[in-house]
Amino acid sequence: MRVELIPPAASVLFDVPDEMHEEIIALIDAITEDAEMRAPDLVAAFREWCWLVYTVHGDVIEVLDVGCAH
Repeated sequence: MRVELIPPAASVLFDVPDEMHEEIIALIDAITEDAEMRAPDLVAAFREWCWLVYTVHGDVIEVLDVGCAH
């Protein structure tokens, strides 16, 4: 499974504090490992402080948005 972040999502990912960066990476890891979490439509995944919005195209997960509550 390959993960692609669109440029705005990548910018946010690298601008958040380290602990939130780790939380977003954990979300990405979870969606790549859990087939039930993947869907061909727009999907959101949440953790305690962060979220991401993604879609799946075959074996590619496209991350469209990430964010964190500060």
